[in-house]
Amino acid sequence: MTQEEIDAAEIIEETPEPTADEIIAGLQSEVTDLKDRLLRAVAETANVRRRAEKDKTDASAYAVTAFARDMLNVGDNMRRALDSQPEEVSEDMKAFTEGVVMTERELLNTMERHGIKKIEPEVGEKFDHKVHQAMFEAPSEDYAPGRVMQVVAPGFTIKSRLLRPAMVGVAKGEAKKVDTTA
Repeated sequence: MTQEEIDAAEIIEETPEPTADEIIAGLQSEVTDLKDRLLRAVAETANVRRRAEKDKTDASAYAVTAFARDMLNVGDNMRRALDSQPEEVSEDMKAFTEGVVMTERELLNTMERHGIKKIEPEVGEKFDHKVHQAMFEAPSEDYAPGRVMQVVAPGFTIKSRLLRPAMVGVAKGEAKKVDTTA
């Protein structure tokens, strides 16, 4: 036997055997660690399952968003066509006009059945950046600053999300003169 082998054998002989209490404490520590890891894995699995369910629900609810945005353009064009007609419509055009009105109404009703609701701001109401988009600002003596003074196009929501903000003109206050002589 070489000297290294003899030294290694002596180290092994000098290492005391663990006592039963030490073995039990080590096993309890390992069990505690494994329980903690198991609970974390179960919680992570539950979180992944919840996220997947929410993603599935959102995908189902909002799958038609792009299509709905495209249909808003169709509705806008129908409204523009109706707004551009003269006040006095000849008899032969009344049926056509009524057909366009009924088609627009049916489009809006169908969109509403699918969770798409129209946002119709009132002239004079306070501008809300969450549902309005300011298309322009103009000074106004009739409306307080920050109030809607003209509705350019209505907005729409799909379920609880904004599909398109209402496009509005907003009253602007006069610029205050700053005293620069001080």
